[in-house]
Amino acid sequence: MSTTSRRRTPPPGARLRKTVLGTGVTLLLAGMNMPAAVGFTQDRLHDYRISRPEYRAEYGSWALVDVPERYRTNAIHAALLHTGKVMLIAGSGNSQEEFDAGTFETVLWDPSDNTWTAVDTPEDLFCAGHSQLADGRLLVAGGTARYELLGDQVTHAGGGMVVKNEDPDREHTFPAGTVFRSPDGVAYETELEFTLPSADKEERVETTGTGEDAEETTVVEVTASEVRVFVVAVEEGEGSVTEEPAQYSVDGLTGEDAENVYGLAESLTLDDQDFHGIKAAYEFDPVAERYIPVAPMAEARWYPTLTTLPDGRVLTVSGLDDIGEVVPGINEIYDPETRTWQEGPERYFPTYPALFLTQGGKIFYTGSNAGYGPADQGREPGVWDLETNTFTEVGGLRDADQLETSASLLLPPAQDQRFMVLGGGGVGESEDSTPRTSVIDLTEDEPRYRDAAELPQGTRYLNSVIMPDDTVFTTGGSEDYRGRGRSDVLKAQFYDPATDSFRAAADPTVPRNYHAEALLLPDGRVATFGSDPLFADADNTRMGRFEQRVEVYTPPALHRAESAAKDGVAGRPVIEDGPREPARGAESVFRVPDAERIGAARLVRPGAVTHTTDVEQRSIAVGITAADGDELTLDIPEDRSLTPPGWYMLFVVDAGGAFSEAHWVHLP
Repeated sequence: MSTTSRRRTPPPGARLRKTVLGTGVTLLLAGMNMPAAVGFTQDRLHDYRISRPEYRAEYGSWALVDVPERYRTNAIHAALLHTGKVMLIAGSGNSQEEFDAGTFETVLWDPSDNTWTAVDTPEDLFCAGHSQLADGRLLVAGGTARYELLGDQVTHAGGGMVVKNEDPDREHTFPAGTVFRSPDGVAYETELEFTLPSADKEERVETTGTGEDAEETTVVEVTASEVRVFVVAVEEGEGSVTEEPAQYSVDGLTGEDAENVYGLAESLTLDDQDFHGIKAAYEFDPVAERYIPVAPMAEARWYPTLTTLPDGRVLTVSGLDDIGEVVPGINEIYDPETRTWQEGPERYFPTYPALFLTQGGKIFYTGSNAGYGPADQGREPGVWDLETNTFTEVGGLRDADQLETSASLLLPPAQDQRFMVLGGGGVGESEDSTPRTSVIDLTEDEPRYRDAAELPQGTRYLNSVIMPDDTVFTTGGSEDYRGRGRSDVLKAQFYDPATDSFRAAADPTVPRNYHAEALLLPDGRVATFGSDPLFADADNTRMGRFEQRVEVYTPPALHRAESAAKDGVAGRPVIEDGPREPARGAESVFRVPDAERIGAARLVRPGAVTHTTDVEQRSIAVGITAADGDELTLDIPEDRSLTPPGWYMLFVVDAGGAFSEAHWVHLP
C-alpha cells in the first residue's frame, strides 16, 4: 500500500468547472449583469450544475427529507431494522429540560414512503448502546440517570458513596432524598431510590482437638452487602466539602439498624460531576414496534459499546457508571435466549470503544473511542481473546493520540479482515484533529497499522458507511471539537480499498458533527441524521442548536442506472425473489433477471450507529456458483464469526457497478 500523500481534486461543490455550460446558462449570466445579482447568479449556477445528469452520474446528489414537525427529534442513535424502517432514539436528546420533564423520544422512519411513527420510550436511553440480535430485535442497554454539572454549575458538594449493610436478616429500601450525615453533622442526600440487600451469612462447622477432646463449633461468617450511590450536600458551598475518608450515618435509622447500615466515602467535593448511567436494558421489537424490558445489567452504563458474538450473545463494555466514573473493566454478556446477563472477561476501555468481531471469534479494538476516560489508559489498539482474556497490542498507528471521535470499520469484503481508522481528534475538548487514515490486515503474522490515503483535512466525528460495491462513503464531521469556530466539514467522499484512494462526492448541505449518524438504506441510498454543535457562529458566542433535518445521499451508480433505464439500456439489477432464510454453508437460488450480468453479491449487516461508532455494519462477499437466465445461485457463508446470526441485506452488483435494492435474508 502506498504511503505517499495524494493531491486531491477540490470537491465539486467548492469550485466551478472551466467549461461552457450551455446557451441557457450563458444567457442567464448575460442577463444578470448588475453587481447585486452576482451572489444570486452564483447560487443559481451552482444549483444548475449539481442538478445536471452528468454531474449526478459522477458525484451523486443530496436531498432533504420532509420531516413533519411532530416527528423532528434529536437523533442520538440510528439503527436500520429488518422491516426497512430506521429507528431514531433521542431519549432526552441531550436536553436537561427534557430530562427533568421525563420527556423521552423514539421515532421510526420508513424511507420507502416517508412515513413516521412515534414510539413510547420507557426510560432515558440517551447515550445507550445497541446491537442487532439474531431474531431481528434491537438490544438497547444503558442510558442516562443524571446530567452532568460542570464548573460553576456545581454548587453542592457531591460524590460517590458506598452504603453497607451488616445485617444478614434484613434488607432496606431507601427513597430518594435519604440523608447521610458525616461525623461532624454535615448532611448529604441521595437523588435516587435504592435497595440495600441483606448481608451474606455463611455457617460452617469447625472441629478443634482430636479424639475424645474433639469439639465442634458452629462459626457464622457475615459479609456486608454494599450498594454504590451518589450523594449531594443539602447545603451549598465550600462548607460541605470534605477531602478525607469518613463513615456516614443514615438519618432515621435507630438501634441495630443504625449500627448495621452506614455509608463510606473517600471525598465529597465541588469537582465536575459527570453524567450517570443506568442499568436498564430493553429489546426493541421491530414488528410490534415497542420496547420490551429485559433483565438489567449488573453495572450502570452511559456510553457503552455492544458487540454481537458468533453465538448471538452480546458483549457489553465500558460506559460511565451510576456515580459518573468509567466502569473499571467490568464487562457483561447478554444472552437473548434467557434475556439475562452474565459476567464477561475483565478489561478496561474508554467509553464507546470500537470493538469489532473478527473471523475466528476474537475481538479487535481499533483504538477509536468517544468521550470519557484518561488519555493514558485503555487506548492502545489490539486483539482481545475473550476465552483466555489476553490482549495483544498492535502498533504502527500514526497520530495515536488523536483516536477519540475517530471513525473505524471493517473494510469490505469482510473476508479480507482489514480494518480502517479515519480521522479523529485529541482527548476531551481538544482542538486537534487529524486527516490520517490507517489500515491493518489481521491475516498477517504480525499485523500493524499502515498509513492509507488521507482525508482532505483533519476531521472529527466523520461518519463512514460501507456501500454494496465495496467502497466506503464518508461524510460530515468537523475539524474542531463539536464544530467550534464554524469548523464543520461540508464534504463527502468515497474511499476505494482496492486502490487506496478517495474520490470526491457531492457536498452535503447540512453540517454534521457530534451526535450525527449515517446509515445505508435498503434502496442503496445513505441517510444522515443529527448534529449537536456547541456554537452557532464562528466567534463561539451563540449557543448551537441540535440539527433535526434529515438529508439523504443518492450515489452516482444509482443515477447512472436510472439514466441507462431511461435510454432503454439495462438499469439496476433486481432480486425478484429468493429464500428469506437461506441455509448456511449451502447454495441458494435467487430469481435475478439477466443473471449473467451480475458480477458480485454482498450480504450487508444493517447498521446501528451512535457517536461515529458502528461496530454492527459489515459486508460479506457471497460466492456466485451459477448464473443461468433468471437464476442466480449463491453460496452462503457458514462461519458465524464472519456472519453473526441476524438479518442481512443481500445486494447484487453488475459489472458496471450498479447494485440492486436489498433483498432481506435471515441467517440464524
